[in-house]
Amino acid sequence: MNSNKITFAIVGFGNIGRRHAEHIMANPNATLIAICDIDPAAKLKVPAGVEFYDTIEEMLAGEEADVLCVCTPNYLHEPHTIAGLESGFHTVVEKPMALSVAECDNMIAAMQRTGKLIFAVKQNRYNPPVQAVKQLVEEGKLGKIFMIQVNCFWNRGDAYYAEGNWRGSKEKDGGCLFTQFSHFVDILYYLNGSIIDVEGWVHNYAHTHNTEFEDAGSFVMKGENDAIINFNFTTCSFERNMEGSITIFAENGTLKIGGQYLNTIEYQQIKGTTLPDINITAKANDYGLYQGSMSNHDKMIQNVIDVLQHDRAIMASAAEGREVVNIIELMYANATNISAI
Repeated sequence: MNSNKITFAIVGFGNIGRRHAEHIMANPNATLIAICDIDPAAKLKVPAGVEFYDTIEEMLAGEEADVLCVCTPNYLHEPHTIAGLESGFHTVVEKPMALSVAECDNMIAAMQRTGKLIFAVKQNRYNPPVQAVKQLVEEGKLGKIFMIQVNCFWNRGDAYYAEGNWRGSKEKDGGCLFTQFSHFVDILYYLNGSIIDVEGWVHNYAHTHNTEFEDAGSFVMKGENDAIINFNFTTCSFERNMEGSITIFAENGTLKIGGQYLNTIEYQQIKGTTLPDINITAKANDYGLYQGSMSNHDKMIQNVIDVLQHDRAIMASAAEGREVVNIIELMYANATNISAI
């Protein structure tokens, strides 16, 4: 067991990079030693005592940290992760792990080559309602799962897309399923396993002026366990986020994880048991102009420390991050844009 503090560096000091920094600095077993961002203005927000670098190359050459947190735009996750691994850092990679399975495979190959670890950020797994349902599934109390409905109804307005020139770019952003809703794909996978068949429809209704991909979609999918899954999403919810939910219909129970961010048990009827009332109201990631998923990055940072100091299990491995990307690729590959019909 290593009782020394785990040292962290961060590449990308935007909204999510600052979230990582906040929780690293709040953890008594962690130390933040360096931050890198290509925007010189980011230096003004760097905490006292933390080194700032303009390029990742300079930071990786100049620092010896245990962990690199990759908090850059989606298209940079692969090169920045590989650079960190090859410089001797374990890496924490924000969602999505990458923009293709091929990129994930490159990252995993670098992990195996260097002997370092990749931690995929899947913080919604820590949501108490999700953990409660995961335990039911693992203990077999729900029996066979028949059907699942996933609803993701969020708002992303012009101000959101104006914050970065990568947002809305097909090449750099990837699409709503990569940026906004990969966490919901992950929880579907976490609770029910892989997907083997997909059919869906997508369209860009309200964001044609600032995005190169869909802002709404609906999919019908078949799980590896033969469950029928309906997955609906949009960033067109009027003025604010409305719902993020997963409803499960199973042999021995029906339940809905709901709220805006999978933060409540909205209803349940389960054979022989009742989950405790869970209603978390104030833990969304608040970025001012918009809100994201639940703010569980403190638990994610603690998991990294637990793995490195106490040899605990990784909450979301590189292989699991890859499978989420695989499901998203499968969804897009089998989606029809209704404007083309």
